[in-house]
Amino acid sequence: MAEVELRNVSKSFDKEIGIADVSLTINDGDFVVLLGPTGAGKTTTLRCIAGLEKPEVGEILIDGLNVVDESPAQRDVAMVFQQYSLYPHLTVRENLEFPLKSPILKTPPDVMKKKVGEVAEVLRISHKLDNKATALSGGEMQRVSMGRALVRNPRIFLMDEPLSSLDAKLRGELRTELKRIQAELGATILYVTHDQIEAMTLATQIGVLHKGRLEQFGTPREIYETPASQYVATRLGSPRINTLPVELFGDAPTGATTIGLRPEHISLGDGQECKVTRVEHLGDQTRLHLRLIDHNIITLTEPHTKIQVGDVVAIRPKNPLFFDANGSLIV
Repeated sequence: MAEVELRNVSKSFDKEIGIADVSLTINDGDFVVLLGPTGAGKTTTLRCIAGLEKPEVGEILIDGLNVVDESPAQRDVAMVFQQYSLYPHLTVRENLEFPLKSPILKTPPDVMKKKVGEVAEVLRISHKLDNKATALSGGEMQRVSMGRALVRNPRIFLMDEPLSSLDAKLRGELRTELKRIQAELGATILYVTHDQIEAMTLATQIGVLHKGRLEQFGTPREIYETPASQYVATRLGSPRINTLPVELFGDAPTGATTIGLRPEHISLGDGQECKVTRVEHLGDQTRLHLRLIDHNIITLTEPHTKIQVGDVVAIRPKNPLFFDANGSLIV
């Protein structure tokens, strides 16, 4: 596997910014997730590393060597897409063998058989090797798609929302499997998603992108607890962080215009009075929707609460975040 570094990389399309001045380091064995909405620059970053797009500015280093002018094949990276990218007329075994038959790799038959067997075992699809791709479930097809990348043993895996077309249950199962596979192989992975749950559960490091710029790069805990900006704060957490005028609660630092309160960072019992507009019982917790003057707030309470719609409750901030007029965190 390898270390990958981006240094001040920029790429535009006509007059539209793809990515702008992006710098980050993916250490050997890291599972890095790029998080952001459509158009944030996630896939453009991936394609620049893969060699499918060439940046106008900046360097892309793989194990210390600048590969900006190298072809995708020379970079020895593997991409896994949202679409399964399988050959439907071939068996699972033949699909897994296909990358190894390229003129560049020239894999001997005995080595090919060994690699396919090992990858099939890791992916737990050994019993499906002689099945046609069309006979597989969605989850099995995505495993084979990942297997086509794994057999090559590339320096880095680039994954572009590989689970987004699957249903919620299957996504959860494959998230667990993907993390297991990465740990077993010590693989270096750059993974693109707009799903915050995927980012929080898979990543060793998260990069939050916004309009082509890297807003923050850090561990999931760092980004959740100390977001660099109001934008970053809204990308992680469900329900989303409550953002309110600081005047509602007072005791704000100089320059603060907005207070950020995650639902679990609101204490019930004293403070500002709110009216309960909705109660959601979720089994392990209860979600309260509150109205404070003209502002909606969501907080959490214990599962067997007796609070009902129409009740008045008092709240106060606990571990609040403060942001200035530009949306930057005030530390």
